[in-house]
Amino acid sequence: MAERAGDRHVPPRADRAGPADAGPVGPGIAVLRRRPAPVLLLAAVALAFVSLAPAPADAAAGKWVVKGGGFGHGVGMSQWGAYGMAEKGSSATEIIRHYYKGTRVSKLRKARNVRVLLAVASSPVRFSGIESACGRKLSRKRTYGARLNGRRVVLTRRNGKAIANCGPLLQSGHDGRVTFNGYGAYRGGVKVVPSQDPRGSLNLINVVPINAYVKGVIANEVISSWPMESLKAQAVAARSYALASGIDGNGFDLYPDTRSQVYGGVSSETVRTNQAAQKTSSRVASYRNRIAQTFFFDTSGGRTENVENVWFGEPVPYLKSVNDPYDSISPMHRWTYRFSQREINDRLSSYLKVKGSLKRVKVTKRGRSPRVIWARLYGTRGTAKIRGDSLQSALGLPDRLILGIRRK
Repeated sequence: MAERAGDRHVPPRADRAGPADAGPVGPGIAVLRRRPAPVLLLAAVALAFVSLAPAPADAAAGKWVVKGGGFGHGVGMSQWGAYGMAEKGSSATEIIRHYYKGTRVSKLRKARNVRVLLAVASSPVRFSGIESACGRKLSRKRTYGARLNGRRVVLTRRNGKAIANCGPLLQSGHDGRVTFNGYGAYRGGVKVVPSQDPRGSLNLINVVPINAYVKGVIANEVISSWPMESLKAQAVAARSYALASGIDGNGFDLYPDTRSQVYGGVSSETVRTNQAAQKTSSRVASYRNRIAQTFFFDTSGGRTENVENVWFGEPVPYLKSVNDPYDSISPMHRWTYRFSQREINDRLSSYLKVKGSLKRVKVTKRGRSPRVIWARLYGTRGTAKIRGDSLQSALGLPDRLILGIRRK
């Protein structure tokens, strides 16, 4: 989102995130993917979004034109804006303090672990790379398993032979590098607990030091070749979001996807993003001595938004709208979508039950950015009030920063 932590990004999201009308889920809505070389990035992303836009069929059929900008939920740090600030010489601390007003970058007083739910897996599961579990010494070079026996977890050898009855959970040390068969390699250790699924599955959880966790996040959220100060700002935001946003689920704190942040483990790490994590080790954004919930997303379109205008909750002092002049480099800074009359009727009637053919859309309330908060649809046989996030979702737009919507 860190969409909540997250809207996190196909260009850099968390927004860290989730459906536009479902409320905050991760730092960003769109998920940042690891990308090609920066020289190819703008063209590649622009082409990707052309393919995602509603098909106009032909020029004559395109009766409605929607113009706007941005990509993601609009709350907190825009990743392209951070890139632009770093290019202009801003430090990671300056970037963090710009997007999260009133915060400061401080150091954690003690080491912290986070628990990431990698999968809900069928019993048994297999893993390697740990030295001990359930009071037994093990070999990092060997593969072990865990299976259910009622609501208890049994540690087994690779062939399924029981080694120890672990009780309600199996947990190893947290300072190694564990490989989960079928799920990749991760720093830290393993925790296996029965899931809440009555069919008898297991929660496969990676227990990992926060600084090691951040290494597995950054390269999934931004491009590793970006300026180092922007990577460091992303590291601070990712670390802060993880510690401030834990969900306290069934034995875990975070998801490995846009519901929290995109976490890929060892295989997603790069030299430069690991350097960014190391250079900011244990550094977090804090507000009045509490870790800030540092939402982030891809592109603001020129200005970020107040959190209460996006998720309709309470205002947060450090999640206020700020000017974002340097994100104009983003291929999503401005965009245009076209719809035929039939297509826009179909999209809006299925979401809103509007009767007749759409004649006009009037924005009735905007935020500071100025993202759409409320609008009214006028049809040939009635009108309907619609939230900005629902309008965005209905039309398949990358953001609710709708600057114009008109019938040609």
